[in-house]
Amino acid sequence: MSAVGIGIIGVGVISDTYLENLASFPDTEVLILGDLAPERARSQAEKHGVPAFGTADDVLAHPGVDLVVNLTIPAAHIEVSRAAVAAGKHVWTEKPLGLDRDGAALLLQEAAAAGVRVGSAPDTLLGPGFQTARRVIDEGRIGRPLFAQTVFQTQGPDLWHPNPGFLFARGAGPLLDMGPYYFSALVSLFGSVDRVSAVGTKSRTEREIHTGPRAGERFPVEVPSTIQITTAFASGQQAQSLLSFDSALERHGVVEIHGTEGSIVLPDPNRFAGRIATVAPLGVLRDGMRSEQEWIEVPHPDVNVGRGLGALDMVRAIAAGRPHVASGELGLHVLDVLLSAEESAASGATVPVSSSVAFVPLLPEGFDPFAATL
Repeated sequence: MSAVGIGIIGVGVISDTYLENLASFPDTEVLILGDLAPERARSQAEKHGVPAFGTADDVLAHPGVDLVVNLTIPAAHIEVSRAAVAAGKHVWTEKPLGLDRDGAALLLQEAAAAGVRVGSAPDTLLGPGFQTARRVIDEGRIGRPLFAQTVFQTQGPDLWHPNPGFLFARGAGPLLDMGPYYFSALVSLFGSVDRVSAVGTKSRTEREIHTGPRAGERFPVEVPSTIQITTAFASGQQAQSLLSFDSALERHGVVEIHGTEGSIVLPDPNRFAGRIATVAPLGVLRDGMRSEQEWIEVPHPDVNVGRGLGALDMVRAIAAGRPHVASGELGLHVLDVLLSAEESAASGATVPVSSSVAFVPLLPEGFDPFAATL
């Protein structure tokens, strides 16, 4: 075997990091780029040294492409991924897997019937940060995990994005834009979610673009810009999560897991590395005893990896006959959880989550993205 041929559909801003990383992995080779605007695909192909460009159909028809990386807008994810499956290609898609449960479930059914695989972002789960933290928890260093807290709060992407309207439209907001990072991490740690309760607010009905050629334009806010979610897992753990585009105080990347024998802070789930540290319980405090807690830093490999790691794991897993980590089934369950939270915030009721997902595996020991293994 040799490097697996990859075609990318959708060459927006995020395509740069995918192209840079996939070009650095010996096991993957990007052969063609496709976009609704072929000239954009041409520009990116020339920038990154990709030999061919065209439309989405050109990518699907390319005989050397075994895996399609779907970087289109969320509303097009299911349509493009299903077309790739119909063409006999494996699919890696940016998050979320789709915007409705039925469409996402149908995609996975069609992939299984065609004998191809589906993977879904985020692939930050494969980074050395999360992988190391997961192993620390699995080793029992904090005892039995009991509950988690996660926080993402910012002023909102309209502060810096030149075209932020889609991030406040249906299918986005902080819940579906940032939620996949946090809930993929939680499900990978605790397993399937049983039910969710949520409350959401919309601070303004309109927002303003502040940068770029459209600065000064206003656009509607269609979804809650702040949502707080209580999650109950089938295994008995629970989590409290805040996702907000309304906070003057910038605070994000907070993932804390608390167990019977200690607590651990994990890296930002939107990053591939970051701080990992544990703290033990104080025990019984007596007169004159210090109450300060000592944080124990946990080192992890200093490997410069990024988006595209999930596609790499997929092609290696296919060759090895093992499950890939960021699976379509994980993406479907996380989508179900997020949509259930959206429904709970709208109705005020606790919403059961009907789907489940199998145990999410770790990467094999010694996984080296920069080794040629195929």
